Amino acid sequence: MATATLPARHEVPAEHTWDLSSLYTDDDAWEADFQRQDAAIATYETYRGRLGESAQTLAEALRFDSEFDRRGERLGIYAFLKTTEDQADSKYQALKSRYQNQAVRASQTASYMRPELLAIEPQQMEAMMQDEVLAPFRLQLERLLRYRPHTLSDREERLLAMQGEMAGAAGNAFRQLNDADLKFGELTDHEGRTIELSHATFAQFLISPDRDVRRNAFEQYYTQFSAHENTLAATLSGSIQSDVYYARARNFDSSLSAALFPDNVPASVYDNLIGAVRDSLPAVHQYLDVRRRKMGLDDLHHYDTYVPILRDIKQHHTWDQAVDVVLRSLEPLGSEYCGVLEEGLRGRWADRYPNRGKQSGAFSCGSFDGDPYILMNFKEEVLNDVFTLTHEAGHSMHSWYSARSQPFEYYNYTIFVAEVASTFNEQLLTDYLIKNAADDNHRAYLINNELDSIRATVVRQTMFAEFEKRTHEMAEAGEPLTVQSLRSTYRELLEAYFGPNFVIDTQLELECFRIPHFYRAFYVYKYATGLSAAVALSRRVLDGGQQELADYLRFLSSGCSKDPLDLLKDAGVDMTAPEPVATTLERFADLTQELDRLI
Repeated sequence: MATATLPARHEVPAEHTWDLSSLYTDDDAWEADFQRQDAAIATYETYRGRLGESAQTLAEALRFDSEFDRRGERLGIYAFLKTTEDQADSKYQALKSRYQNQAVRASQTASYMRPELLAIEPQQMEAMMQDEVLAPFRLQLERLLRYRPHTLSDREERLLAMQGEMAGAAGNAFRQLNDADLKFGELTDHEGRTIELSHATFAQFLISPDRDVRRNAFEQYYTQFSAHENTLAATLSGSIQSDVYYARARNFDSSLSAALFPDNVPASVYDNLIGAVRDSLPAVHQYLDVRRRKMGLDDLHHYDTYVPILRDIKQHHTWDQAVDVVLRSLEPLGSEYCGVLEEGLRGRWADRYPNRGKQSGAFSCGSFDGDPYILMNFKEEVLNDVFTLTHEAGHSMHSWYSARSQPFEYYNYTIFVAEVASTFNEQLLTDYLIKNAADDNHRAYLINNELDSIRATVVRQTMFAEFEKRTHEMAEAGEPLTVQSLRSTYRELLEAYFGPNFVIDTQLELECFRIPHFYRAFYVYKYATGLSAAVALSRRVLDGGQQELADYLRFLSSGCSKDPLDLLKDAGVDMTAPEPVATTLERFADLTQELDRLI
């Protein structure tokens, strides 16, 4: 019903939309660049078999490759952003499809470069890299050459590549079952409306003020997973076994080592995260008991942990009012940061409001040559949308600083550090709103929101990370991955992380079969480390002076010019030690006590 009232794209005032002219002035300019890119693909062939010829030849090839990628980034981002404006617009779907086809053809043509570089004798490559002509690409080459011990012969690499579709079969089967085949029926909400139960509406039912609605949604939802648990266990086991196979084939000690290798992260970081969260679980258990008492419940179930303890906190922000609040909260970051961001948010970096056919959710999309655009579906009555705005603004300013401080080859930051800048901004917004809360009720609401955010991002994701580690170790030890072994492993973690006074319904064990992230293992830990780093850095900036601010802004400006852990260490937080995670959970404990006092 509400969707029908949304304006068509052409009805949205221009000032509420993004201006993509920093990428291309119009579609004709995009088309001209697309044709240039198409013609340039053949140039890759001129370097085939010649990369070891001389430092000069290698530098020319890498320079061409970099220029090609830079133009490709502009083409791809423009096409992608245009499709998000109205996903029913076939013109831009075709534009995006043409770009993707071109990118695949280019990738196939250039596919010889990596194995050819790795085939150059180490002594010869070392001598070539001493030549100043390769100085701009030295770090890029060093990162590539790290893979030499894990790169096989041409024939073996070809065989591994040919297995790609088979390797993805388990994940594809899960997605088809989870997204298409599972049907959950209908449910009546607390207002008496009959609504289809789905992955999307499940989350809405869990924040219902009516406990019966929450319980019914939980039980009805997991009935489907129980009915398919054998199939789900087989798909999850297949995905884990695939990870183990590829890690062994590429001479890694373990699946975990293989996953951490690209970011040059030692396994101790992963283990320290789990250890620090485990040490702080009493504080988590205390918060869950506070939640139980303040909700007036005799016992607490999983379906009671998402509904806000305090309800009916009304706030309204127009776009400009939201920008005002965000900018005031970010004043500790200085005049340049706030000035650039204000110009972007009041100008046309952001596509602000929903329209018919527009992509849902929110994202930031930075590039080397264009503005760091933000897609929003901003709703004036939803406080979380103000948090979403500052979150995406954090990503965008990270892109803005890095693109202006680094060459194209090193401006694009890795996923490991991506969430630091965004959640840092959320920390500053939370701090500002709590300090300026209108009354104790409002302050308690904000504290509850922050506690649930830390619990979801640090504690829950760490539990997921520990499950991934355990199940991969089971497979590596030759232990069978069955419905029972997977469920019992997950239940042990639920009991540890939720504590002795929490009711763990049998259905909750099935959660291990429905988490999509488990099909691309060893990723979720980055959410926990990212927020922990953001909390530590935000405390450092808020409590510090010019040096602490300069350290953080240098981090934003560094792109991928160093490994992620080194970038964070330079900013003032050492993720190889357990302290940042411990600091975050100390804050969690302090806020729990304050929430208990306030309500």
